[in-house]
Amino acid sequence: MKELYYIGLDVHKKHVSYVIKTSTGQLAGSGEVEATRAALSEWARAIDRPWIAALEATLFSSWIYDHLLPLAEQIQVAHPAMLEAITCSKKKNDRLDADKICDLLRCELLPQCYLAPREIRELRRVLRYRNLLVREAVRMKNKISGLLMEVGEPYNAAKLHRKKYFYPYLDTLQDTPESVKELLLISRTSLELFARLQRRLLRGLERHPLLKQRVERLQSIRGVGEVLALSWALEIAEVKRFSSLAQAVSYCGLCAAQRESGGKSYRGPLSKQRNKHLQRALIEVAKLAPHYNPRLRQVRDRELERGHRNRATLAVARKLVAYLLAVDRSGQPFVEESQAA
Repeated sequence: MKELYYIGLDVHKKHVSYVIKTSTGQLAGSGEVEATRAALSEWARAIDRPWIAALEATLFSSWIYDHLLPLAEQIQVAHPAMLEAITCSKKKNDRLDADKICDLLRCELLPQCYLAPREIRELRRVLRYRNLLVREAVRMKNKISGLLMEVGEPYNAAKLHRKKYFYPYLDTLQDTPESVKELLLISRTSLELFARLQRRLLRGLERHPLLKQRVERLQSIRGVGEVLALSWALEIAEVKRFSSLAQAVSYCGLCAAQRESGGKSYRGPLSKQRNKHLQRALIEVAKLAPHYNPRLRQVRDRELERGHRNRATLAVARKLVAYLLAVDRSGQPFVEESQAA
């Protein structure tokens, strides 16, 4: 059997730098290849031995991983924040980066990160685009209010963004410049377009056969809606990758980074190493869920007695993670304690 080659890949938008070594560290090749599917296929088929490769997780890594995986024995994806061997180097270039990734792979020291299955990544991309549309719709709402305040026109803030109120209200504006009226109409049209598109994407995700049953189980938790259920299912992907609740809480960005030295431990603010999409959804739901779920209301009230509203929100969010993790692991709908008894 031929000896394996170990390949380190430094991925960029237009090219991929590579270093090929044997198991003993002997250099077998290096260079650059154009970052296109045709060029990568030709390069991979020209390698005369079985090979395994490693690349850093970047914006361009997923399609390269999917394309090269059938041609390789194995491909590993490295966690970018944990590649200290690269970020702390005095001299840094693409060739050296690929060389260090190759050495970490060869010595079995590569800090791997999880890469979701391809179909989950495609659905996740749709959900994140829907979240972008929601943010843009909010910007349009704020712009409408801002334009009216600029020209000194009074309005009913509770009804301004309702269709039956906005268009008759627009006809009543007498002293408003025509340019402002046109901008208001453009903003309203954009708002309706964004709202319509995001609803369309959300309905498509809910009905997808890969997600439908899982989302229904997650929504059996009182206070958990369709957006949080979809966010959890697509951002977590495979729940088995979390061996404990603490790991899931850390991934969701609901705990502080720990610094311990000399027997002293320090806790700072919430860590930035988290899934920001899931963190945002959990925090927003944690503010509303106690109105619908008595158990979450108890958690919130207990923390509020200590006098800190933000800590109460975080406590509710952590309890939500515990519920979501339990339902996802069991594959059964959520059953409250009173119903179980």
